[in-house]
Amino acid sequence: MNRLPFDKQVHCVSALCEGMSIRSTERLTGVHRDTIMRLGARIGTACAQMHDAIVRDLRVSQIQLDELWAFIGCKQRNVGYLDPPERGDCYTFIALDAVNKAILSYQSGKRDSTTTRIFLHDLRARVLGAPIISSDAFPPYEQEVAIAFGEDCHYGMIRKHYVAEPANEASRRYSPGVVVGIEKRLVIGEPPNFLICTSHAERQNLSVRMASRRFTRLTNGFSKKAANHAAAVSLYVGHYNWCRVHEALRTTPAHALGLTNHVWSIAELIERVTSLPPPSPPGRRIGRLRVIDGGRR
Repeated sequence: MNRLPFDKQVHCVSALCEGMSIRSTERLTGVHRDTIMRLGARIGTACAQMHDAIVRDLRVSQIQLDELWAFIGCKQRNVGYLDPPERGDCYTFIALDAVNKAILSYQSGKRDSTTTRIFLHDLRARVLGAPIISSDAFPPYEQEVAIAFGEDCHYGMIRKHYVAEPANEASRRYSPGVVVGIEKRLVIGEPPNFLICTSHAERQNLSVRMASRRFTRLTNGFSKKAANHAAAVSLYVGHYNWCRVHEALRTTPAHALGLTNHVWSIAELIERVTSLPPPSPPGRRIGRLRVIDGGRR
């Protein structure tokens, strides 16, 4: 249990949510970096638990999907044969409500069909009705959206064409190529062509990189452990949905969705998530990572 005074906890979490590194937060607050690390992991894990419990039964009209690259420990090309499987490239899948700007679902893992399946089934469990879904041309989306939503959605895919095709790995490029064409394709149902778009989700990626030091490129602030990375993502989502006033909405996404009747302070966020009962094993969720019988999945 973290025994920091509550005002110190608020100060540390506020700094982390504004994109400061753990060592910068240590210099600013005078709290030891190991304590800050444990505090961030604890609050982030609790934010994931709150998201799982509250962000459900939502009626949203437009959902945009995208993936955000980062890495754990080292970049993929430096991963050794004996390294654990989570080491290397790590993508965070985000489902964004394009109207209320809320992050509905998120999942960190490899950019493959397995992570895509977990992500989309989690999204389906949170939204009602038949929303309009847009995604990029990542191949697993087409099959996994069909499995998770069936015919209860209107799904369109957008493919962008560049002057020179970007590198296969996002980790090898830091600026997108010049877009010379956009191709939109109807996959399920009849989504309006003008609503097949991922621009809001792509803009959300910038917000993540600005507000979480672990996603800042070309620094040593990257995550060294998968569980800490997932907790940092959950902390960002909790702060973004409940505490950060969106400039276009003039309120928080959670307020716009009707999940709360006011804007939360960071102190209220900490109080609420730490008052939740601990998750019960087996199958407890730690920062969006499922742990069963002692093994991470």
